[in-house]
Amino acid sequence: MKSPFSSKKSRQALSKTAAIAVVVVIIIAVAAGVYFLTHKTTTTTTTTTPTFDTSVLTDIAQPAAPDSLDPATGFYVQDGPLFSAVYQELVEFNGSDYHEVVPVLAENYSVENDYNSFVFNIRPYATFSNGMPVNASDVWFSLYRTILMGQGVGISNYIGLLFNATQYSTDGNIALPWGVCDAIQNVTGIHTEGNANLTAKILSQILSNFNPSNTTIMKIMEYPNQAVVVLGNNKVEVNLLPGIHYKFFLTDMASWWGAIVYPGYIDAHGGVQYNQQNDYINQNGAIGSGPYVISSVQTGFSQITLKANPNYWANGHSVPVVAQPAKIPNIVIYYGLSHTDRLEEFDKNQAQISYVSVPYISQMESGYYNSSASSAILDNLGETPGVFYISMNEQVFPTNITDFRLALEHAVNYTDLLDLYSVNGNILAKEFLGPISPTFPGYYNPDNLPMYSYNLNEAIHYLQLAGEQGKFYVTLPNGTKIGDTSGSPLPTLDIYTLSPVPQIMQEELTIVEQDLAQIGVSANIKAVAASVTDNWDSGSSTPALVQLGWVPDWPDPVAQQLIPLTDINDGGLSGDLAWMNVSTLTQMYNTLPYITNTTEQEQLVGKAYNITYNNAPYIWLPYPSTYYFVQPYIGGFQYNPYVGYFYNMMYYKYAP
Repeated sequence: MKSPFSSKKSRQALSKTAAIAVVVVIIIAVAAGVYFLTHKTTTTTTTTTPTFDTSVLTDIAQPAAPDSLDPATGFYVQDGPLFSAVYQELVEFNGSDYHEVVPVLAENYSVENDYNSFVFNIRPYATFSNGMPVNASDVWFSLYRTILMGQGVGISNYIGLLFNATQYSTDGNIALPWGVCDAIQNVTGIHTEGNANLTAKILSQILSNFNPSNTTIMKIMEYPNQAVVVLGNNKVEVNLLPGIHYKFFLTDMASWWGAIVYPGYIDAHGGVQYNQQNDYINQNGAIGSGPYVISSVQTGFSQITLKANPNYWANGHSVPVVAQPAKIPNIVIYYGLSHTDRLEEFDKNQAQISYVSVPYISQMESGYYNSSASSAILDNLGETPGVFYISMNEQVFPTNITDFRLALEHAVNYTDLLDLYSVNGNILAKEFLGPISPTFPGYYNPDNLPMYSYNLNEAIHYLQLAGEQGKFYVTLPNGTKIGDTSGSPLPTLDIYTLSPVPQIMQEELTIVEQDLAQIGVSANIKAVAASVTDNWDSGSSTPALVQLGWVPDWPDPVAQQLIPLTDINDGGLSGDLAWMNVSTLTQMYNTLPYITNTTEQEQLVGKAYNITYNNAPYIWLPYPSTYYFVQPYIGGFQYNPYVGYFYNMMYYKYAP
């Protein structure tokens, strides 16, 4: 799970022309070992255990509230479980398997023209929660709405795929699905070519007064050369930009930015305006087709209640497991509870899903109301894609000196960092060589480059070279000066991180601070509000050292991990906080994401890995495992790092 220092998911645009700054920091929960959920046929309870209602599941695991209930706007990690329950896509991830998608609203699909086009046949019995059928025009509406609204969800996930990045930049950041301008002009005769504002206004009007029975609107949707084409009532084609062939596109659509919503409800509550959010839908949600509906929403999203969809279309039909009907009728989600509440309410058996950070795992287990089952409450979900790092800005002194960056790489004791994640003899995190996670075999470190070693002599060697280049010196703890002793002393360096700083991250940064002191580099931990990071939009305005993290939006190791972290065109919060600028990589990245031959793509990734390794733009920190606390009587708990967990799969194995 991504949780304690709640924040926006990091986002990466495939395009190098318009980098979208939609990242903050990620929240990662860590766990010990693999614990299998087990139970005995009888359980020991105390007199404080409440009378139990198995028609309700209470979830208190999310330390922060959603940012929106609109899947075209919500962009936070904690949105995932709720969105997965209420909204659905044409295809979705196969449960916890994020390398495979299964048809959900689509009955089947085909991949055309070497991953340039995708044709979906929609299930004829699929309906929204209000009983209205889901059809091809709803897909056209939903995807075009998501793009036209111009929020982080649509921009980051469809730029360079369903709308042109260069045109977006030159048109004043108006996102228009490719081909829709021609469709409107050829059907209506209105001259929209080269006029993004007019096209956006007309498309807003179409979407805000959506009537697929209207002959003009139907002809626009059926126009062949555009991003989404209606081929029939239950048949729709999604086309990538001409010349773009992208084998990971289905996994992109499988997350909530591919959600299909009921147009009539949107139009009755504010409609669709380009580059604007819909405040009503933000606060109340839309009508989806999922196994649950939003029943009530408390102020500030402190509590949201879901109820099983009474008109759920999948009842009585054979569907993938992620689309199966709800088994528990009511889900109550409390967001933003304190650590104490998340610990105590779970231990008292008043909540079924919870989370506490690593230092408090033992406290959760020792305080559990049923001591005989305390070892069965931690559900470890293992590795998930993502990285934690300290970026070293290559555009400012002194991290603009490669030898200085290498000195810092070798000064850090990575074993000490890993030891922070030790619980009951298990290491609850993994050390690996970024920017790609080991969860992508073949793409991760193809040439088996070694980890940077903790070696103070090596660190001092590189620091001597860096001092000579940068005209500075440092003083080692024993009083020895290294570098250019005729130059200036190296000033104290701030390591920026986001406030509030979780305890385990504070401990990690303290270790790094102490390690750097061993080679005479004075460092200071500086926690800042997320709003401060909005100013990090250039190499010169970004601090030399920043602790942050990156989680991909969908499982593409190239366009969602390698490129955003190493391409100058994604400099800043859109990925490359090290402001790494290597022309060889920039040129390679123009085509690398779109290579459909896996072997060829992996070979080029190996080349990029070697360049990055020698450039040393990041200190790679341990990446925690993912875990939740789940009551042992709850079955069907599955987690997918791209959408969260699935309420509809969960059930009571027995009453506690």
